[in-house]
Amino acid sequence: MLRTIGKRLLLLIPTLFGLSVLLFLWVRALPGGPAVALLGEKATPEAIERINELYGFNEPIIQQYFTWLGRLLSGDFGTSLMTSRPVLEEFFRRFPATIELSIAALIIAVGIGVPLGYWAARRQGKFSDHTAVVLSLVGITIPVFFLAFILKYVFAVQLGWLPSDGRQDPRLDATHYTNFYVLDGILTGEWDAAWDAILHLILPAVALATIPLAIIVRITRASVLEVQNADYVRTGKAKGIGQQTLRGRFILRNALLPVVTTIGLQAGLLLSGAILTETVFAFPGIGSFLYRAIFSRDYPVLQGFILLIAVTYALINLLVDVSYSFIDPRVRVS
Repeated sequence: MLRTIGKRLLLLIPTLFGLSVLLFLWVRALPGGPAVALLGEKATPEAIERINELYGFNEPIIQQYFTWLGRLLSGDFGTSLMTSRPVLEEFFRRFPATIELSIAALIIAVGIGVPLGYWAARRQGKFSDHTAVVLSLVGITIPVFFLAFILKYVFAVQLGWLPSDGRQDPRLDATHYTNFYVLDGILTGEWDAAWDAILHLILPAVALATIPLAIIVRITRASVLEVQNADYVRTGKAKGIGQQTLRGRFILRNALLPVVTTIGLQAGLLLSGAILTETVFAFPGIGSFLYRAIFSRDYPVLQGFILLIAVTYALINLLVDVSYSFIDPRVRVS
């Protein structure tokens, strides 16, 4: 198992190398380039020339790339133009918020999607099955930002049931050790702070979970339909195996492989999909900071955050691959 994980980690090297090349060329191809980003659009040609000389932007493009790559490998991802703080520091300050939101969204998507997809498959062709399929289609097609605005308007503005933005009520004197607000509240015994953090998570998590939930429902339904018509399931029925054993060991377990793959992919996509959700709810994660960086032309943040998100996404997929052998012993990660 450790050897397999090592091989997969080595495969990340060419992937991340290719991504770094694309990011570097993308920034250099933008109008004005990094010098204009540092100085602003009203910068004079003389000032731009001084910045190019100071930071080596007038050197050969290959030399610039390997200089930048060397800084990345040493842990220097540059400095944010918006906050004047190191990019790596900004990422890890906001990463727990996005992870907390993504976990909450994934719990909603998996907790509802898998049972609903299995339930729809067991009632194939019936009204409940058609209803589940239609609802999943609606969930896939509805824009996330539109749903986020609707949820915020109805449940926060009109009804006042839930907070409209932020991670926690600033009036609470909460202690934060890990920067995971729910976990911090539990570890310190500040249950009011933990509950308040959960309330702030509900609306953005529901909005973010909609598309993954719809996809998981459809994949689970299709997978269960395929497995329950397999020869070994019919053989099990003919031998008189109990319904609980048949559904648990024969149908659901064998139907989980494509579902786990889908969950893993959606977990990675939640990190990037959180940009719109975090922006609507003023949730201080990496998504909302990336949104600000795009409009502020903060190229160091864009490059660094995208690379770090790519690493996270790849590690999540590695965990999914490894989990196959635990779900189905016949499957071996190679």
